[in-house]
Amino acid sequence: MLLLTAAVLTALIAAFVVFAGVWTDWLWFRSLGYSSVFGTRLWTKAALFAVFGLVMAVVVGFNLWLAYRLRPPLSAMSVEQQSLDRYRMGVAPHKRWLLPAISLVVGLIAGASAAGQWRTWLQWTNQTPFGEKDPQFHLDVAFYAFSLPWYEFLLGFAFSTVIVSLLAAVLVHYLYGGLRLQGPGRRASAGAKGHLAVLLGVFVLLKAVAYWLDRYALAVKSGAYKGVDGWTGLRYVDANAYLPAKTILFFVAIICALLFFLTPIRRTWAPALIGFGLMALSAVLIGGLYPAIVQQFQVKPNEQAKETPYIQKNIDATRQAYGIADNQTKQYEPKGSTGADALGPDAQTIADVRLLDPNVVAPTFQQNQALRKYYAFPKTLDVDRYGQQDTVLGVRELDLNGVQQRNWINDHFKYTHGYGVVAAKGNQVDKDGNPVYTESALPTTGSFGDYQQRVYYGEKSPEYSIVGGSNDEIDYTSDSGPDPTYRYTGGSGVSLDNPLARAAYAVKFAEPQILYSGAITDGARVIYDRTPKERVEKVAPWLSIDADPYPVVVGKKLLWVLDGYTTSDGYPFSSRTTLGDVTKDSLTDQRGRTLTAVNKVNYIRNSVKATVDAYTGEVTLYQWDDADPVLKTWMKAFPGTVKARSDIPSALLPHLRYPQDMFKVQRDMLGMYHMTDATAFFNGTDIWQVPADPTTNTGEVQPPYYLTVRMPDQQSASFSLTSSFVPGGRDNLAAFMAVDADPGPDYGKIRILKVPTGAGALGPKLTQARFNSDQAVANKLTLLKTGSDSDIEYGNLLTLPVGGDFLNIEPVYLVGRSAKVPVLQKVLAVYGNGTSNVALENSLAEALAKVLGSAAGGTPATPTAPTSPTTPGTTPTAPPSNGTGANPELDKALQDAQKAFSDGQDALKNGDWTRYGQDQKALQDALNAAAAAQQGRAGATPAPATPAPAPPASTPTPSTSPTASP
Repeated sequence: MLLLTAAVLTALIAAFVVFAGVWTDWLWFRSLGYSSVFGTRLWTKAALFAVFGLVMAVVVGFNLWLAYRLRPPLSAMSVEQQSLDRYRMGVAPHKRWLLPAISLVVGLIAGASAAGQWRTWLQWTNQTPFGEKDPQFHLDVAFYAFSLPWYEFLLGFAFSTVIVSLLAAVLVHYLYGGLRLQGPGRRASAGAKGHLAVLLGVFVLLKAVAYWLDRYALAVKSGAYKGVDGWTGLRYVDANAYLPAKTILFFVAIICALLFFLTPIRRTWAPALIGFGLMALSAVLIGGLYPAIVQQFQVKPNEQAKETPYIQKNIDATRQAYGIADNQTKQYEPKGSTGADALGPDAQTIADVRLLDPNVVAPTFQQNQALRKYYAFPKTLDVDRYGQQDTVLGVRELDLNGVQQRNWINDHFKYTHGYGVVAAKGNQVDKDGNPVYTESALPTTGSFGDYQQRVYYGEKSPEYSIVGGSNDEIDYTSDSGPDPTYRYTGGSGVSLDNPLARAAYAVKFAEPQILYSGAITDGARVIYDRTPKERVEKVAPWLSIDADPYPVVVGKKLLWVLDGYTTSDGYPFSSRTTLGDVTKDSLTDQRGRTLTAVNKVNYIRNSVKATVDAYTGEVTLYQWDDADPVLKTWMKAFPGTVKARSDIPSALLPHLRYPQDMFKVQRDMLGMYHMTDATAFFNGTDIWQVPADPTTNTGEVQPPYYLTVRMPDQQSASFSLTSSFVPGGRDNLAAFMAVDADPGPDYGKIRILKVPTGAGALGPKLTQARFNSDQAVANKLTLLKTGSDSDIEYGNLLTLPVGGDFLNIEPVYLVGRSAKVPVLQKVLAVYGNGTSNVALENSLAEALAKVLGSAAGGTPATPTAPTSPTTPGTTPTAPPSNGTGANPELDKALQDAQKAFSDGQDALKNGDWTRYGQDQKALQDALNAAAAAQQGRAGATPAPATPAPAPPASTPTPSTSPTASP
């Protein structure tokens, strides 16, 4: 009785644990309004489990029963049969329940396996045509992406069912004497012979079906070829040897299956066994030897001519499947000019060079703006556009490791949320090398205005918190007076008013205090699964989620924006790639990895933009690519979960951007597939690769960078995602790639500047070597390092097309050995192939003045505060902002100069060249007056100040990035 009681209790506990997992999931989905996703997935898995489990159980059970019914009435007198008597006697008392028990176990295993195919089933039943046909069989791509995987699963399941039934039948026939290994007479009874012959016939018939499906599977067959590990599609030997071989073997298998089915009638195994042997021999000769002969004697002697048509099919399909078919490639021979005419069109590119490296300055944000030990910023900050300028920003999130007294109440009731966003100008630092903040303090104030600053859902949020009810949370710590408290009113999470819900969550989080704690009062709610990636991946399990959510402040809300990808591994002739590998770079460990249900893919689209409200946790999915058939298929399967693109708020739209992981997949494929000619591809004469990041010692590839840049064919600069290529095995620059990241008519347009071989353009590694090998630079860096007891950390090495050549910029940070806080101290720059001067200066303006010569103009008044150029290709001379107080004439002249300088900057940003010229003349007059007043020679003619070069008359208006009202 004790054992029985323990067993019952164990079963009840196990059942409640399972129930708690399912029920809490349903409560979570219901709280977000996505209960349909939970229901569709649950019922689909349950239906597949039931149907396929029942089929397997019935078929196997029937064959067990049939084998028992076909047993011979008497067993032969032999030692073998006498030894089996004891097993027959042992089975006899349990025959009634043994058959259903075996069937049930087999059915449960089969059902569990089938339930995992819910994605395949939903795609098959809801498939949307691609409107594109493969070049071999002329079938719609949807057949390979949606239908073929389901047919292959059905075939595999049928094989498993027949094999298990065959093994079970053989066992029963042997146990009851239908099959004998010893003794006189026939080794198989007539019943056993007929039963097994039919099963073998079904097996061979399924093999015939497999041969037929294998014909189509050749279009998605993958293997290494010509330096492409995931090469996919038919080659010459496939189309001219394997394809006809599969067709022949299909008919051979049909004939062989018929011979097995005739065995019970003809009462002889001979024809069937001969047919099976011939089928096996045909498989070896036709399916193996013949293709090898074709490969050796037809393909190898003239491989290029034979393979070129199939290579072209692979090139075309791959470029289409990865969205790189329409990229614009242009020859770009670097011929740099430092004249104002050449640099004028790139004024905004130069003005918006981002000095603040979001991958380096997180400790600086932490030191300056965390303000409390229990707040933290992510290791890698984000880049966005605010006020027509690149902005580096990070969310001040909760970090429980900084809480002084850790206990269950503090961890889950008191410290529940982060607070606010801190932002800084991307192209400026202050006189000490620190960021120039546009949003700072606690609570934050600045350019974003009023918004809900509490961060309950973020990248560093704890596992769960219990909010609401009478719970007073610590809002933030105040320096003047008692700490403000807060009671959550966001409405998210699951109510704990129900005792059963509390018990379920006590089991889920393995925390019994949830069941009985008095701190949980009426109205309390538990919030969990709090990171943006977790939430989106859970409500849209058919999406692959970009590794880098980024914050956006719009409409008085703080939102996390995430990019969702729809993928497939069934696009015919398109080469496969591994998402986890190609999206890895030197920052992967800081940014995180892409969440994906399918790692091997050969089709990808950025089809969904998702947002997560940092306060309420609300998840919203927007359709971004309305032409993607994979997304349309999933929208049929989960209706109502994805909103139309037109529903995207107008304030949010300008902050959407081209995603990094999509870009990294595309640039990896373009390393080979920029070659659109099959002959060049075959010879491999122009293979590119992504360079290693020269600023780290990891050996990982350089990450892409968001920059405001103007490509040569563009009239104005735009917010873009950029990367560079080097030739395979070499370090010079092979190409520069940029994609328009701003939503608009050119969004997603890939532009590639292909550098001719021998042009001498510096790749990232050579650029870094040029910096390090310059004696003057090396001496300055050594003095900087030893003189300040600090370590040097290099920021992002930015490559920009400027003035017909490439400008390379790299910020240099000093990191105190005790504080570990990076401070921008110097800027490295080199223009062209490095034969000109390498600059290591206090500011970007000074560095540009050195490498660009006279076109870069003068020097700013505050060396460590880079300012935007006043004219295309020039750097302004910023006048002092304060008067002396002792010379009224000098004070007035300085004030006039300051006003003229500010007005000129405004005119530059607005593209008003007429007003700009007037302001420059006013600035010159004011500087002349100031010089005269300071020399004490009022009324004398002073030495004229050097004016900034006037902008060329044909200079285009600098672009203005989209802005949103915070």
